[in-house]
Amino acid sequence: MQKKKIGREILEWIGVIGTAVLVSLFVNFFIIVNATVPSSSMEKTIMTNDRVIGLRLAYNNNDPERGDIVIFKFPDDEDILYIKRIIGMPGETVEIHDSTVYIDGEPLAEPYLSVVTEGTYGPYVVPEGHYFMLGDNRNNSADSRYWKNTFLSRDKIVGKAVCRYWPKFKKLN
Repeated sequence: MQKKKIGREILEWIGVIGTAVLVSLFVNFFIIVNATVPSSSMEKTIMTNDRVIGLRLAYNNNDPERGDIVIFKFPDDEDILYIKRIIGMPGETVEIHDSTVYIDGEPLAEPYLSVVTEGTYGPYVVPEGHYFMLGDNRNNSADSRYWKNTFLSRDKIVGKAVCRYWPKFKKLN
């Protein structure tokens, strides 16, 4: 009798643990994306070694918008996840000069920046179905300006970054 109780208890624990593992795998592969930021390219918004959660379902019914921070497969090596901000939308022309980003000739307001953008870049004409990506720490960011494949294809976006959870919680976007 005692052996049956112990056996039943073990099976119940295996079932609970197995269910928890399956639920966590489902959430991780279909609902959220967990990313660690390895560089300073998004500072002061996201710092080096911060941990970020993105929603994989964010763009199922909505298109990405300018200013969204997204986690995506790096266009030059899809095994690497990057996190940057969408700056140029499909069909737009992006230029950077005089410390300002211009979209179709109009200056872009960027209140999230804490440094002045150095250099002159562009013009870049963003193809349909693609985006022009920049880090918030423009002078220390490997972004669309330097990639071999300059633009991010819509289908390479893994998720919209929604919060930093480590070392301290902070809502993004």
